Amino acid sequence: MVSVTAYADALLDFRRRKDEHFAAGNGPVNTGTFRGLSYFAPDEAWAFTLPLTRLPQDASAEFPLETNTGEVRVMARYGEVTVPLPGGQHTLLVFTPLGEEVPARVFLPFRDTTSGAETYGAGRYLDAPLDQQLGGDGPLIRVDFNLAYHPYCAYSPQWTCPLPPRENWLSEAVPVGEKL
Repeated sequence: MVSVTAYADALLDFRRRKDEHFAAGNGPVNTGTFRGLSYFAPDEAWAFTLPLTRLPQDASAEFPLETNTGEVRVMARYGEVTVPLPGGQHTLLVFTPLGEEVPARVFLPFRDTTSGAETYGAGRYLDAPLDQQLGGDGPLIRVDFNLAYHPYCAYSPQWTCPLPPRENWLSEAVPVGEKL
């Protein structure tokens, strides 16, 4: 019998609850045909707790993100995190809504080489929790790619979704999280 870790158990339970939430009509999917989302297998090696480098919070922190509908959504460029990926370290930008000074989590949109093949072509999202306790020079961020999810516009064109900025395009696959 295969042993399942507590991490995988918690992740699988989260996915089950998300599917139930969507099946109940709380989300972007057609509940008449919905049978659950597809996911890559859990892999704890893709979950990191890392220091977050805060960026200056002046007027230059405003960052226009393009969207799937051509509109622009302005968010605050809150900071950046350097993630140790198998192909090498990559620094990603993280965002918050404008005016949110002490967020509990940040928004991390990204694209990788699975985009357009195994995952939504425009990319995926992470909502990464912050630990405001100082981890050295700043807060710690939990970047768990197993929780990567498709934006609602992947399921219906009625949604407007921010697109990952070029800085968050990865040149390697992230084979965890939600998939097509």
